[in-house]
Amino acid sequence: MNALDNFLFGLYPYICLTVFLLGSLIRFDRDQYTWKSDSSQLLKAGQLRVGSNLFHIGVLFLFFGHFFGMLTPHFLYEAFISAGTKQVVAMVSGGIAGVLGLIGVTVLLHRRLSEPRIRINSKTSDIVLLVLLWLQLALGLATIPMSAQHLDGSMMMRLAEWAQRIVTFRAGAPELLAEAGWIFKMHMFLGMSIFLIFPFTRLVHVWSGFAAVTYLVRPHQVVRARRLNVPAGHNQPRRPDAGV
Repeated sequence: MNALDNFLFGLYPYICLTVFLLGSLIRFDRDQYTWKSDSSQLLKAGQLRVGSNLFHIGVLFLFFGHFFGMLTPHFLYEAFISAGTKQVVAMVSGGIAGVLGLIGVTVLLHRRLSEPRIRINSKTSDIVLLVLLWLQLALGLATIPMSAQHLDGSMMMRLAEWAQRIVTFRAGAPELLAEAGWIFKMHMFLGMSIFLIFPFTRLVHVWSGFAAVTYLVRPHQVVRARRLNVPAGHNQPRRPDAGV
């Protein structure tokens, strides 16, 4: 492993995670007005529903698939599914979700660049973010043919072990990627970079989506009717014969 690999896959993940967490917290604390998705639906709704739905379905499946697939220790599921079978399942399901997400983000990017009203009201960060997401999904799909060359699941296990060592602060993580192809490394680097820019883009609204689960366990709100706070007779209609 050279110095660049040690930095990119040993130190860079912690830089990205630190900026991701602290940056999100600081933005929520200091600039809550910008904590939103900045929807462009009012400018033009065409293509938005199709593109947004495909993109969110694909990306959410991929996010949770990567999260649980890479961070779940192998011994917890090896009695039920082998590494090779898990890799095939990941390739098929991830491939379908990746295609859906790529089609969705392509529609959204085309809409934002081709519609003059939307283009002029778009921030540079909006377009850069869509381009990065497009590249990330394309790279993810490009890893499938490479994964098909070793269906024993060995490389998938190395990638999962790398992620688990990073989040548990164990040494030796970069060495696990010595035999990984450049497409895998580019996919991982770009994925970490998206976390790095996360607090500075509209992606922060993802936190609000996850936080919505708290509505299921929050205490009931006590609402007092307005009429209970009005003095008796205050809103009673005046009699025609009442004095002026």
